Amino acid sequence: MELLGQNKIDHHQRQVAILSQDSFYKVLTPEQKAKALKGQFNFDHPDAFDNELIRQTLRQILQGETVHIPVYDFVTHSRKEEFVTVYPADVVLVEGILMFYSQEIRDLFQLKLFVDTDPDTRLSRRVLRDINERGRDLDQVLSQYITFVKPAFEEFCLPTKKYADVIIPRGADNLVAINLIVQHIQDILNGGPNKRHNGCMNGLGTPRQRRTSESSSRPH
Repeated sequence: MELLGQNKIDHHQRQVAILSQDSFYKVLTPEQKAKALKGQFNFDHPDAFDNELIRQTLRQILQGETVHIPVYDFVTHSRKEEFVTVYPADVVLVEGILMFYSQEIRDLFQLKLFVDTDPDTRLSRRVLRDINERGRDLDQVLSQYITFVKPAFEEFCLPTKKYADVIIPRGADNLVAINLIVQHIQDILNGGPNKRHNGCMNGLGTPRQRRTSESSSRPH
């Protein structure tokens, strides 16, 4: 988004939009929320996400509609009252660790990227994020990682790597790969061969067709 210059553009005028799978966590029952507050709920399981809402939202995106994305509070483990509005764009980036898990969902994407990051890097990022941003202590973070995150990554996330069209090693440090992707998106925005070939994702004719690209990354 930064390299494409989209961060400085008003949301209504952006040609590239981005949304996260994290926004689509299910609303927890009181029992589930109690477990979550103790670090005993598995947020890295496919069932933790509202996959029906994800499918519905992506279909609306493909039809060029304005969509309202839930805002999830990771401190209280609940959805907030407000929503984030995503307006029609030419390219839509969707990121999430399990976006490839459901065939119905992954088939909606024109380009699938898997960001492959070193396990030590994934763990260190998680520890820093959960302590600094989500108010958790180190013991809880490590316990949750060993109990849920690492096993879920190996069982649900890593096997979906085979569905990726492009695998990006070293994550954000791989500037060559990022620049290639940026150039690919820029070609679409400029009406390059890829855009002329298909017109829009899945052939849906809409006033401002959206293209969807997805990346699956480190466990969180």
